[in-house]
Amino acid sequence: MARIVVVGAGVGGLATAARLAATGHQVTVLERADTVGGKLGRYLHDTPAGPFHFDTGPSLLTLPDVFHDLFEATGAKLDEYLDLTPVDPIVRHVFPGGGPTLDSCADPAAFAARIGAAFGDRAAADWQRLWRRAARVWQASHRDILRRPIDSPLDLAALAWRLGDLAAIGPGRTLRGLGRRHLSDPRLRMLLDRYATYTGADPRRAPAALVAVPYAELAFGGWYLRGGLGTLADALLTRCQDLGVVVRTGATVTRIDAAGGRVHGVRLRGVTAPVPADVVVANVDALTLYRDLLPSPRRLAGLTDRSLAGFVLLLGVAGNSGLAHHNVFFPRDYDAEFDAVFGHPGRGVRARPAADPTVFVTVADDPAVRPAGHEAWFVLVNAPRHGTATGAVDWRRPGLAEAYADRVLDVLAARGADVRDRVVFREVRTPADLHAATGAPGGSIYGTAGGLLRPANRGPVHGLWLVGGSSHPGGGLPMVTLSAQIVADEIGPAW
Repeated sequence: MARIVVVGAGVGGLATAARLAATGHQVTVLERADTVGGKLGRYLHDTPAGPFHFDTGPSLLTLPDVFHDLFEATGAKLDEYLDLTPVDPIVRHVFPGGGPTLDSCADPAAFAARIGAAFGDRAAADWQRLWRRAARVWQASHRDILRRPIDSPLDLAALAWRLGDLAAIGPGRTLRGLGRRHLSDPRLRMLLDRYATYTGADPRRAPAALVAVPYAELAFGGWYLRGGLGTLADALLTRCQDLGVVVRTGATVTRIDAAGGRVHGVRLRGVTAPVPADVVVANVDALTLYRDLLPSPRRLAGLTDRSLAGFVLLLGVAGNSGLAHHNVFFPRDYDAEFDAVFGHPGRGVRARPAADPTVFVTVADDPAVRPAGHEAWFVLVNAPRHGTATGAVDWRRPGLAEAYADRVLDVLAARGADVRDRVVFREVRTPADLHAATGAPGGSIYGTAGGLLRPANRGPVHGLWLVGGSSHPGGGLPMVTLSAQIVADEIGPAW
């Protein structure tokens, strides 16, 4: 039985802790915040009409089998803890210039029919060809990458790729290029581009292999958890505690002790004695790990801070908007948004809030999260990370956050979703707030790792492991849960 310390109680950290405890290890989780869940945050606002409950992180759960597997591996059933509800449409897409909207769904034939009805038979045929390619990429990724450790590019090169898989993955191609090659309708290209942002990336630079992301969402469906997605954190915490995991909140790890090429424990702020450990699992951003907790210039050099952050409005809205659970309002010039959000550090062009951004609106049809006769709106806009560098924005600048919140509401109004006279209250969350609340560098949503290949789960010293969105296989709830499976399997059982 190993003494294992997990640094961070995000979904990846809690999932790893539960798996390791179920196989006989002694596990302690140390979390800097006062609550668990990491980016799976929640916010409660009370009003005379009643309380509003918001998820402040993920708004959709995908790949539900990943979570069923997690609970079964720890001796439980997911349905005993959580109420999963399928969402249809998964996403309602509202395109610029008016015209038909497009509702996605988990039935490929039905979705193709919806595309045909909205954009014509050629667009539907284009999508079906792309879908067949996406299926090949997903199958290869799921088989060879998502459930196994990848320690270096050499590991990828050594895989016995089938020629058809390589052709589908398109090494060296971008997601934008893939869309231009396969999709004649610009609205479908825009829809495909959006999935690059699921990994914090610019579609003009993101690898074509990310076509697996829409496949995963549209093949296996989008799901909502009654009471909000934050209930997943509650369920994982309960599962950990039932298995004997010690979870300490308000405990900030300042250093990992790793003399002689192996871990020995961690140091806590304000505590003299170290916490001993045979194994340390770091559920923190790889940038934070290799910059602050275990300084490693070589590992740090491979990371990038060019990852999307998010600007968020939490709105209490009177009345019924008629929106779907998840809605995307696209801009006229998608490239202008990415130019603004990422900037051009090499040319000295600063990042800035996009004047005409894509706006994501989540409205859960759940009486548990809003008073009768009202809606709880989670509004998200892609945003530059917080900071003072060329590729960042100082979101603490006086007046900026409130002025941009007004701008976002004006944009929504121009696109047919005007709620400015029905807002009961609003709460503004910037990348600076996410940085402060979760330690995510600059408020990056999906971690500060660059490209398709994330930092390895195996750390540079014996007994150190990485889990979470900035490590392999990537960001998002199912991916960080798969990273927990990879790490737990590699550490192995106590017996």
